[in-house]
Amino acid sequence: MVTTENIGLRGIVAATTHISMVDGEEGKLAYRGYDIEDLATNSTFEEVAYLLIHGSLPTADQLSAFSQDLVAHRRLPSAFIASLDMLPLNTPPMAILQSGVSLLAGYDPDIYDESMEANQRKAIRAIALMPTIIAAWKRLKNNQGPVEPDDSLPLAANFLYMIRGRRPAEEAARFMDVSMILHAEHTFNASTFTSRVVASTGADMYASLAAGIGALSGPLHGGANAQVMRNLLDTKDPELVESWVEDQFKRGKKVSGMGHAVYKTIDPRARILQSMARSVVKDHPEYRWYEMTERMALATQDLLMRRKGKHIYPNVDLYSASVYHAMGIHHEFFPAVFAMSRSAGWCAHILEEKFPSPPVRPALYRPESTYVGPSNRRYVPIGER
Repeated sequence: MVTTENIGLRGIVAATTHISMVDGEEGKLAYRGYDIEDLATNSTFEEVAYLLIHGSLPTADQLSAFSQDLVAHRRLPSAFIASLDMLPLNTPPMAILQSGVSLLAGYDPDIYDESMEANQRKAIRAIALMPTIIAAWKRLKNNQGPVEPDDSLPLAANFLYMIRGRRPAEEAARFMDVSMILHAEHTFNASTFTSRVVASTGADMYASLAAGIGALSGPLHGGANAQVMRNLLDTKDPELVESWVEDQFKRGKKVSGMGHAVYKTIDPRARILQSMARSVVKDHPEYRWYEMTERMALATQDLLMRRKGKHIYPNVDLYSASVYHAMGIHHEFFPAVFAMSRSAGWCAHILEEKFPSPPVRPALYRPESTYVGPSNRRYVPIGER
């Protein structure tokens, strides 16, 4: 029976997973049993990607080999770049990424090998190449030539280098790395569940990833941080933030970056990004965007409490927006940056779907639905309609 509590599969357990745990009541998130704050403080994106895909933290030698594999697969084939150069410049970055990831299947020597080892190799190639696709399209869209990857840089820093054509400051590179860690995985969200559904049919790694990218492109999922930045740009002046929030409430609209479908307290990822964002932009000429972000959060919390007696808290999208903007990433590309970070989690879930731990067996997802349309309709020949 469909109820308001389970519509959209809310509260329905679709599968078990070893990959991550979200405690919405306590505001906790863990990857493979490791608290997100520990990982964000002490780890790197490469180390977290290894953890998600292989199930354990790597040794120094394992991490070195894994990182070298990622570096070795960063470069796009020249034919791929040429195909991007032929596309209309107004093509959305998420459309480029979704179609681009699908096309990677044609360049993968393991595409017809469905063993665990081959799928792990596909995962490494996809994680390595998604930042290159995004950076190449960003450059082409601005009538600039793509920048070749710098093999001496880790994945996050190299992405910023390919976007801007110059090495990022250490602080900016670290923020990008931590942001990618925080966005890497979040249990059965819409895009991850979509990837798992497609993988359950036996589809390959790239088809499953492309499906996840499609789900993430929606404004209710991956587009939230882009909307945060649009709201800041529309408001322009820190002194106008409170009146803007009031206007949103009057029109019955939500404030992007506030509230979450799972967390009943502050999103733990938002807490980490908040302190990092403050330190990254404190001396930046565009500090006002961060200042406006804080005022937007406080105004939203105050109004909701006064009008409805309810609490609302920032989510991960709120604090990434102003810093991505300060680093020279246009908000049109924010969902794609989210996707390249989430690629590690998607790959881990696709692998878990294809190779579940016993006693669980692979199963094609096939939920039921309740039909509520008309019945007993008489067919009328076309000439009589």
